[in-house]
Amino acid sequence: MTTAAAADPKELVTNAIKKVSSIATLPEVTAHIVKTVEDPKSTASQLHKIVSHDPALVTRILKVVNSAFYGLPGQIGSVERAIVLLGLNAVKNIAVAASLGQLFRGVTLCEGYTARDLWTHCIAVGVAARDLAKRMKVAVVDEAFLAGMIHDIGMLVSLQVWPDKLREVCEAARNSDREFCEIEREVMGVDHQMLGQGLAEQWKFPRTTQLVAGYHHRPQALGDDNRLLTTLVYVADTIVCQQGRGFNLTALHQQLDGELLGRIELEQDVIDRTAAGLEQLMTVADGLFT
Repeated sequence: MTTAAAADPKELVTNAIKKVSSIATLPEVTAHIVKTVEDPKSTASQLHKIVSHDPALVTRILKVVNSAFYGLPGQIGSVERAIVLLGLNAVKNIAVAASLGQLFRGVTLCEGYTARDLWTHCIAVGVAARDLAKRMKVAVVDEAFLAGMIHDIGMLVSLQVWPDKLREVCEAARNSDREFCEIEREVMGVDHQMLGQGLAEQWKFPRTTQLVAGYHHRPQALGDDNRLLTTLVYVADTIVCQQGRGFNLTALHQQLDGELLGRIELEQDVIDRTAAGLEQLMTVADGLFT
């Protein structure tokens, strides 16, 4: 196994993101939607004006709003009505999913896995995190879906900048029970969490989502104020990897920290119910986001 030469991780992250070509920026309409929704003064009418300029996105929103994923009564024919019923955050999530889904295409991640397998994993983590939040009755349901969906975007950076090293990391992870992030740091000098947080910052995602990208394998490192969302994704990631949905090497050997779960009052029976229902949840989401 090659070992990365000693270098400042922050500098490595900055330089890697500068080198990234096709994912350096979100599509303009998606970036505009994220910025608008993050402004507390924004209205549904403002969001409707942005979305209506993208017919493909309008079609996607109507498809999702009329699916079992949101379970709304009756058929919704107007995107303006959809925005009012779903809320601005949910529409933002659909736009981000539509954009990111285009980036996870056609390329081999490593032996046995494609970038599409990684996207399947990310959607499953988003769906599982959303379900955990709903079962806990905490007010981060939409945020949990977005955070789960983008938690591994750092893998896209390493795939573009260090594809050979990423394949080496995957091969080493496949043949040992070592932590994936530990192997990444050894081979590349950084892990996908560091790269993901850097990219999420550049894309101006919400701060809580940036922290999920950067700490989803170690939420213990965050303070209480930032731990809930990251822990939900950490649990969802563990469930999804252990069930082998899509690319599953990053958390295949991850063991849940009982003390951490206790701090956010997440009980084991809630985790078990989400894990047991994941196949049905993915059946509902299939074709909407993947």
